[in-house]
Amino acid sequence: MTWDALRAELEAELGEPVTIDALTGGWSIAQRAKGHRHSIDDVLTAHFALQVAPGAATVLDLGTGIGGVGLLVLWGLGPEATLVAIEAQPISHRLLLANIAGNALAARVEPHLGDLRQLADVRRFPLITGSPPYFPVDAGIVPADSQKAHARFELRGDVRDYARAAARHLADDGAFVFCFPSPQRARAVAAVAEAGLALTRIREVIPRATLRPLFTLFACRRHAGGPPDEAPPLVVRDEAGQLTGEMQAVRRSFGFAVPG
Repeated sequence: MTWDALRAELEAELGEPVTIDALTGGWSIAQRAKGHRHSIDDVLTAHFALQVAPGAATVLDLGTGIGGVGLLVLWGLGPEATLVAIEAQPISHRLLLANIAGNALAARVEPHLGDLRQLADVRRFPLITGSPPYFPVDAGIVPADSQKAHARFELRGDVRDYARAAARHLADDGAFVFCFPSPQRARAVAAVAEAGLALTRIREVIPRATLRPLFTLFACRRHAGGPPDEAPPLVVRDEAGQLTGEMQAVRRSFGFAVPG
């Protein structure tokens, strides 16, 4: 089915506008025009995961949403890699299915509609990724839109649940990579420790030079040889608002042609 046909089908089914946007240099992503959308968090979580486990044959993506992180990692791992994706929100799962179909990935992606807290797959994965909701329910106004609400607020589990699910399904030498808000870094560190995992790499992300870090990328394994390695923050845009050289390199790694 073409992307135009998929969009028409989705808009008729959902009763609202759907956009088809570039995910990589060769893949696209269908998303609600006014719903939860693919973001820089997805891009940099996927890029970090590919740096941590570049040779993984398969990846488990927890709370995969519409596929932002999982599909980007799949792109980066190459044509032989496979993805197992679990998402509890029916509307996000429906869009994930469309994105699998639109990119002709049915043979490489195994989608599941379900709660990651109940996941009990007998397989063990060399790479697990996730982008947990950022905020406790009492931290702000929960959006009326269910998809946005579950993506942003801890209505169905929190970072601890992601870490526990990862610990249950991680290969002995595997890596779990996720992102979480920098101001709540202590919660993420505690969640990893509670799950019996060890942090190995940490990197903060600054949206624009002179601003404070927005979110932090974490990598953990079952065992660590010492304290986690922490690289200098990744700065997305310079003071003039232009993409930094490193961010341009990230985009090139996903097949986009950018200056520089």
